[in-house]
Amino acid sequence: MRKEVRSHQRLARLANRQHGVVSTRQLRALGYSGAAISRATAAGRLHRVHRGVYAVGRSLLSPHGHCRAAVGACGSDALLSHASAAWLWGLLPNLPRPIEVSLPRTGRPRAGIHVHHSLSLELVDRAEQAEIPVTTIPRTLFDLASAGNPRLLRQAIDRAERLGRLDLIDIDELLHRNAGRPGTKRLRQALEIYRDPVFSRARSELLFLDLIKRAGLPRPALNTFVAGCEIDAFWEREMFAAEVDGWGAHRTRAAFEADPLRQERLKLAGIDSIRITARRIERKPREVAKTLGVLLARRRIELRVQL
Repeated sequence: MRKEVRSHQRLARLANRQHGVVSTRQLRALGYSGAAISRATAAGRLHRVHRGVYAVGRSLLSPHGHCRAAVGACGSDALLSHASAAWLWGLLPNLPRPIEVSLPRTGRPRAGIHVHHSLSLELVDRAEQAEIPVTTIPRTLFDLASAGNPRLLRQAIDRAERLGRLDLIDIDELLHRNAGRPGTKRLRQALEIYRDPVFSRARSELLFLDLIKRAGLPRPALNTFVAGCEIDAFWEREMFAAEVDGWGAHRTRAAFEADPLRQERLKLAGIDSIRITARRIERKPREVAKTLGVLLARRRIELRVQL
Protein backbone atom coordinates (compact mmCIF):
# COMPACT_ATOMS: atom_id res chain seq x y z
CA MET A 1 0.00 0.00 0.00
CA ARG A 2 2.79 2.44 0.89
CA LYS A 3 4.49 1.73 -2.42
CA GLU A 4 1.27 2.50 -4.29
CA VAL A 5 0.79 5.73 -2.33
CA ARG A 6 4.35 6.81 -3.12
CA SER A 7 3.75 6.07 -6.82
CA HIS A 8 0.62 8.23 -6.78
CA GLN A 9 2.51 11.04 -5.07
CA ARG A 10 5.36 10.90 -7.61
CA LEU A 11 2.83 10.87 -10.43
CA ALA A 12 1.07 13.94 -9.03
CA ARG A 13 4.37 15.84 -8.77
CA LEU A 14 5.39 14.86 -12.29
CA ALA A 15 1.99 15.83 -13.74
CA ASN A 16 2.12 19.15 -11.92
CA ARG A 17 5.49 19.98 -13.54
CA GLN A 18 4.24 18.93 -16.98
CA HIS A 19 0.97 20.88 -17.05
CA GLY A 20 -1.14 17.88 -16.06
CA VAL A 21 0.28 15.50 -18.70
CA VAL A 22 2.31 12.27 -18.53
CA SER A 23 3.35 9.65 -21.06
CA THR A 24 3.00 5.88 -20.93
CA ARG A 25 6.78 5.60 -20.71
CA GLN A 26 6.82 7.86 -17.66
CA LEU A 27 3.98 5.91 -16.04
CA ARG A 28 5.88 2.66 -16.45
CA ALA A 29 9.00 4.29 -14.98
CA LEU A 30 6.89 5.12 -11.92
CA GLY A 31 5.90 1.46 -11.57
CA TYR A 32 2.54 1.42 -13.34
CA SER A 33 1.86 -1.75 -15.29
CA GLY A 34 -0.31 -1.86 -18.38
CA ALA A 35 -3.13 -3.23 -16.26
CA ALA A 36 -2.73 -0.45 -13.67
CA ILE A 37 -2.88 2.17 -16.43
CA SER A 38 -6.06 0.60 -17.79
CA ARG A 39 -7.66 0.56 -14.31
CA ALA A 40 -6.71 4.21 -13.70
CA THR A 41 -8.19 5.15 -17.08
CA ALA A 42 -11.43 3.28 -16.36
CA ALA A 43 -11.66 4.97 -12.94
CA GLY A 44 -11.22 8.44 -14.44
CA ARG A 45 -7.84 9.09 -12.81
CA LEU A 46 -6.15 9.10 -16.23
CA HIS A 47 -7.65 10.57 -19.42
CA ARG A 48 -6.22 9.66 -22.81
CA VAL A 49 -5.21 12.77 -24.79
CA HIS A 50 -3.17 11.13 -27.56
CA ARG A 51 -1.85 7.65 -28.05
CA GLY A 52 0.64 7.10 -25.23
CA VAL A 53 -0.20 10.38 -23.45
CA TYR A 54 -2.60 10.97 -20.57
CA ALA A 55 -4.00 13.87 -18.60
CA VAL A 56 -3.87 13.19 -14.87
CA GLY A 57 -6.97 13.73 -12.76
CA ARG A 58 -8.88 15.84 -15.26
CA SER A 59 -9.75 15.76 -18.94
CA LEU A 60 -9.49 19.52 -19.56
CA LEU A 61 -6.01 20.86 -20.25
CA SER A 62 -4.55 24.34 -20.45
CA PRO A 63 -2.93 25.46 -23.73
CA HIS A 64 0.43 24.58 -22.19
CA GLY A 65 -0.93 21.14 -21.35
CA HIS A 66 -2.06 20.55 -24.92
CA CYS A 67 1.39 21.57 -26.18
CA ARG A 68 3.10 19.21 -23.74
CA ALA A 69 0.75 16.41 -24.73
CA ALA A 70 1.40 16.91 -28.45
CA VAL A 71 5.16 16.81 -27.96
CA GLY A 72 4.90 13.76 -25.71
CA ALA A 73 2.81 11.92 -28.28
CA CYS A 74 5.50 12.28 -30.94
CA GLY A 75 8.49 10.87 -29.07
CA SER A 76 11.42 11.90 -26.92
CA ASP A 77 13.12 13.79 -29.76
CA ALA A 78 10.01 15.83 -30.69
CA LEU A 79 9.91 19.62 -30.33
CA LEU A 80 7.06 22.12 -30.29
CA SER A 81 7.66 24.21 -33.41
CA HIS A 82 6.48 26.78 -35.94
CA ALA A 83 3.53 28.97 -34.84
CA SER A 84 2.98 26.86 -31.70
CA ALA A 85 6.56 27.47 -30.60
CA ALA A 86 6.19 31.17 -31.39
CA TRP A 87 3.18 31.28 -29.06
CA LEU A 88 5.07 29.47 -26.29
CA TRP A 89 7.95 31.97 -26.54
CA GLY A 90 5.46 34.86 -26.32
CA LEU A 91 5.97 35.95 -29.94
CA LEU A 92 2.34 35.39 -31.01
CA PRO A 93 -0.77 36.23 -28.97
CA ASN A 94 -2.80 33.06 -29.64
CA LEU A 95 -2.04 29.35 -29.83
CA PRO A 96 -3.12 28.18 -33.29
CA ARG A 97 -4.60 24.75 -33.94
CA PRO A 98 -3.61 22.13 -34.75
CA ILE A 99 -0.52 22.22 -32.56
CA GLU A 100 2.70 21.94 -34.57
CA VAL A 101 5.54 19.59 -33.66
CA SER A 102 8.82 18.91 -35.46
CA LEU A 103 10.81 15.67 -35.59
CA PRO A 104 14.43 15.28 -36.77
CA ARG A 105 13.36 12.14 -38.66
CA THR A 106 10.53 10.69 -40.65
CA GLY A 107 7.54 9.29 -38.77
CA ARG A 108 3.86 8.52 -38.97
CA PRO A 109 1.12 11.18 -38.80
CA ARG A 110 -0.57 11.86 -35.48
CA ALA A 111 -4.28 12.65 -35.25
CA GLY A 112 -4.88 16.24 -34.18
CA ILE A 113 -1.19 17.21 -34.46
CA HIS A 114 0.57 18.85 -37.40
CA VAL A 115 3.84 16.93 -37.55
CA HIS A 116 6.79 18.37 -39.49
CA HIS A 117 9.63 16.03 -40.43
CA SER A 118 12.84 18.04 -40.63
CA LEU A 119 16.19 16.33 -41.06
CA SER A 120 17.89 19.74 -40.65
CA LEU A 121 16.94 19.94 -36.95
CA GLU A 122 20.09 19.83 -34.84
CA LEU A 123 20.87 19.71 -31.13
CA VAL A 124 21.56 23.47 -31.15
CA ASP A 125 17.96 24.03 -32.31
CA ARG A 126 16.56 22.42 -29.14
CA ALA A 127 15.43 24.37 -26.09
CA GLU A 128 12.97 24.09 -23.23
CA GLN A 129 10.39 26.64 -22.18
CA ALA A 130 7.90 26.10 -19.36
CA GLU A 131 8.90 22.40 -19.13
CA ILE A 132 8.07 21.89 -22.82
CA PRO A 133 10.71 20.85 -25.41
CA VAL A 134 10.62 23.53 -28.10
CA THR A 135 12.63 24.90 -30.99
CA THR A 136 14.88 27.83 -30.16
CA ILE A 137 13.70 31.32 -31.11
CA PRO A 138 16.02 31.52 -34.16
CA ARG A 139 14.78 28.13 -35.37
CA THR A 140 11.18 29.10 -34.65
CA LEU A 141 11.53 32.23 -36.80
CA PHE A 142 13.19 30.18 -39.54
CA ASP A 143 10.31 27.69 -39.49
CA LEU A 144 7.76 30.52 -39.69
CA ALA A 145 9.62 31.90 -42.71
CA SER A 146 9.62 28.42 -44.31
CA ALA A 147 5.86 28.15 -43.77
CA GLY A 148 5.35 31.20 -45.98
CA ASN A 149 3.12 33.38 -43.78
CA PRO A 150 4.71 36.88 -43.95
CA ARG A 151 2.26 38.42 -41.49
CA LEU A 152 2.99 35.91 -38.73
CA LEU A 153 6.72 36.16 -39.40
CA ARG A 154 6.75 39.97 -39.15
CA GLN A 155 4.63 39.85 -36.00
CA ALA A 156 6.92 37.30 -34.33
CA ILE A 157 10.13 39.15 -35.26
CA ASP A 158 8.77 42.45 -34.00
CA ARG A 159 7.69 40.87 -30.71
CA ALA A 160 11.07 39.13 -30.30
CA GLU A 161 12.81 42.49 -30.76
CA ARG A 162 10.54 44.14 -28.20
CA LEU A 163 11.25 41.36 -25.69
CA GLY A 164 15.00 41.66 -26.25
CA ARG A 165 15.14 38.14 -27.70
CA LEU A 166 16.08 38.92 -31.31
CA ASP A 167 19.66 37.61 -31.44
CA LEU A 168 20.92 38.34 -34.95
CA ILE A 169 24.21 36.51 -34.35
CA ASP A 170 22.42 33.25 -33.50
CA ILE A 171 20.01 33.73 -36.40
CA ASP A 172 22.88 34.30 -38.84
CA GLU A 173 24.56 31.11 -37.62
CA LEU A 174 21.33 29.21 -38.24
CA LEU A 175 20.93 30.74 -41.69
CA HIS A 176 24.48 29.72 -42.54
CA ARG A 177 23.76 26.11 -41.49
CA ASN A 178 20.56 26.07 -43.56
CA ALA A 179 21.80 27.92 -46.64
CA GLY A 180 19.64 27.18 -49.65
CA ARG A 181 16.73 25.75 -47.68
CA PRO A 182 13.19 27.17 -48.03
CA GLY A 183 12.72 30.10 -45.70
CA THR A 184 16.32 31.32 -45.65
CA LYS A 185 15.74 34.14 -48.14
CA ARG A 186 12.43 35.19 -46.56
CA LEU A 187 13.96 35.40 -43.09
CA ARG A 188 16.95 37.43 -44.33
CA GLN A 189 14.63 39.89 -46.04
CA ALA A 190 12.37 40.20 -43.00
CA LEU A 191 15.38 40.98 -40.79
CA GLU A 192 16.88 43.58 -43.12
CA ILE A 193 15.43 46.62 -41.35
CA TYR A 194 16.73 45.36 -38.00
CA ARG A 195 20.30 45.36 -39.31
CA ASP A 196 20.38 49.09 -39.99
CA PRO A 197 22.64 51.32 -37.83
CA VAL A 198 19.46 52.75 -36.27
CA PHE A 199 18.51 49.29 -34.97
CA SER A 200 18.08 50.61 -31.45
CA ARG A 201 15.49 53.18 -32.49
CA ALA A 202 11.74 52.60 -32.50
CA ARG A 203 10.19 50.22 -35.02
CA SER A 204 8.44 53.14 -36.72
CA GLU A 205 11.80 54.69 -37.58
CA LEU A 206 13.06 51.36 -38.93
CA LEU A 207 10.03 51.06 -41.16
CA PHE A 208 10.41 54.68 -42.24
CA LEU A 209 13.98 54.03 -43.37
CA ASP A 210 12.86 50.90 -45.17
CA LEU A 211 10.20 52.73 -47.20
CA ILE A 212 12.78 55.38 -48.13
CA LYS A 213 15.05 52.67 -49.51
CA ARG A 214 12.28 50.88 -51.40
CA ALA A 215 11.04 54.12 -53.02
CA GLY A 216 14.55 55.06 -54.20
CA LEU A 217 14.42 58.40 -52.38
CA PRO A 218 17.63 60.06 -51.21
CA ARG A 219 18.61 58.86 -47.77
CA PRO A 220 18.23 61.54 -45.10
CA ALA A 221 20.44 62.17 -42.09
CA LEU A 222 18.79 60.42 -39.15
CA ASN A 223 18.38 61.67 -35.59
CA THR A 224 20.47 64.74 -36.21
CA PHE A 225 20.41 68.23 -34.65
CA VAL A 226 19.18 71.06 -36.88
CA ALA A 227 18.42 74.59 -35.67
CA GLY A 228 18.77 73.39 -32.09
CA CYS A 229 16.21 70.58 -32.57
CA GLU A 230 16.77 66.85 -32.85
CA ILE A 231 15.17 65.76 -36.10
CA ASP A 232 14.22 62.19 -37.01
CA ALA A 233 15.05 62.64 -40.70
CA PHE A 234 16.66 65.63 -42.46
CA TRP A 235 17.39 66.18 -46.16
CA GLU A 236 19.99 68.95 -46.18
CA ARG A 237 19.91 69.59 -49.93
CA GLU A 238 16.15 70.17 -49.85
CA MET A 239 16.16 71.82 -46.39
CA PHE A 240 13.35 69.45 -45.52
CA ALA A 241 12.64 67.51 -42.33
CA ALA A 242 10.34 64.65 -41.40
CA GLU A 243 9.41 63.62 -37.89
CA VAL A 244 7.91 60.29 -36.97
CA ASP A 245 5.18 60.65 -34.36
CA GLY A 246 3.79 58.09 -31.98
CA TRP A 247 1.08 58.87 -29.42
CA GLY A 248 3.44 58.02 -26.57
CA ALA A 249 5.84 60.81 -27.48
CA HIS A 250 3.22 63.58 -27.48
CA ARG A 251 0.73 62.83 -24.74
CA THR A 252 2.32 65.01 -22.05
CA ARG A 253 1.55 68.67 -21.49
CA ALA A 254 5.24 69.56 -21.92
CA ALA A 255 5.40 67.90 -25.33
CA PHE A 256 2.14 69.57 -26.37
CA GLU A 257 3.63 73.00 -25.56
CA ALA A 258 7.05 72.26 -27.10
CA ASP A 259 5.90 71.00 -30.50
CA PRO A 260 4.69 74.36 -31.90
CA LEU A 261 7.92 76.04 -30.75
CA ARG A 262 9.92 73.34 -32.47
CA GLN A 263 7.99 73.90 -35.70
CA GLU A 264 8.58 77.64 -35.39
CA ARG A 265 12.33 77.20 -35.02
CA LEU A 266 12.52 75.11 -38.17
CA LYS A 267 10.50 77.66 -40.14
CA LEU A 268 12.77 80.49 -39.03
CA ALA A 269 15.77 78.43 -40.18
CA GLY A 270 14.21 78.06 -43.63
CA ILE A 271 13.40 74.40 -43.15
CA ASP A 272 10.10 72.95 -44.32
CA SER A 273 8.88 69.93 -42.40
CA ILE A 274 6.22 67.26 -42.20
CA ARG A 275 4.97 65.07 -39.35
CA ILE A 276 4.11 61.43 -40.09
CA THR A 277 2.39 59.13 -37.65
CA ALA A 278 3.85 55.74 -36.86
CA ARG A 279 0.49 54.14 -37.65
CA ARG A 280 0.53 55.60 -41.18
CA ILE A 281 4.08 54.39 -41.80
CA GLU A 282 3.06 50.92 -40.64
CA ARG A 283 -0.16 50.71 -42.66
CA LYS A 284 0.42 52.88 -45.75
CA PRO A 285 4.16 52.96 -46.52
CA ARG A 286 3.69 53.44 -50.28
CA GLU A 287 1.43 56.43 -49.72
CA VAL A 288 3.98 57.97 -47.33
CA ALA A 289 6.79 57.38 -49.81
CA LYS A 290 4.81 58.97 -52.64
CA THR A 291 4.05 62.05 -50.50
CA LEU A 292 7.69 62.43 -49.50
CA GLY A 293 8.79 62.12 -53.11
CA VAL A 294 6.42 64.92 -54.18
CA LEU A 295 7.42 67.21 -51.31
CA LEU A 296 11.16 66.70 -51.84
CA ALA A 297 10.81 67.45 -55.57
CA ARG A 298 8.76 70.56 -54.77
CA ARG A 299 11.39 71.79 -52.31
CA ARG A 300 14.14 71.41 -54.90
CA ILE A 301 12.12 73.61 -57.29
CA GLU A 302 11.41 76.20 -54.57
CA LEU A 303 15.06 76.46 -53.60
CA ARG A 304 16.16 76.91 -57.23
CA VAL A 305 13.62 79.71 -57.66
CA GLN A 306 14.91 81.44 -54.54
CA LEU A 307 18.47 81.32 -55.86
